[in-house]
Amino acid sequence: MKQLTIYAVLMLTVMIGFTSCYKDIILPDAAVDPDGPPQAVSFKTDIAPMVNTKCALSGCHVSGAHKPFLLTDIAYQQIVNGGFVNTAVPKESILYKKINAEMKEYIPSAIDRQKIYDWIRNGAPNN
Repeated sequence: MKQLTIYAVLMLTVMIGFTSCYKDIILPDAAVDPDGPPQAVSFKTDIAPMVNTKCALSGCHVSGAHKPFLLTDIAYQQIVNGGFVNTAVPKESILYKKINAEMKEYIPSAIDRQKIYDWIRNGAPNN
C-alpha cells in the first residue's frame, strides 16, 4: 500500500509539473510582399494614429522641429503637399525611403511600413 501511495504521489507530481510548464512563443511579423497588390489603407484610421504615436513626439516631427510636422490636424497636408510622397513612383517617395532607412527604428514593424507604402501606392488619399 505504501508503495502504491508513493507511485501515486510521484505520478501526481509529474502531471502537475508537465501541465504547469509555460513557453512563450514569439512569432515574427508575417512575411510581407512589398510588391503584392496594395491593401486598402485609410490615412485617418491607419496612418495618422501611427505617425501620431511614433513620430509626432517632442523634438521630432512637431512644430519647430523636423519637417514634416505630423500633428494630427496638419499631418496629411504636411506629408502630401510637402513633397514627401511620390504617387507615380512610390518607392522613390521620401517618406518610404526614410521609414525603411534611418527612421526604421521608430516604425520597426514591417506590417506598419507596408501600410504606409500601400497608402502611397493607392494614391495617398485623404480618407
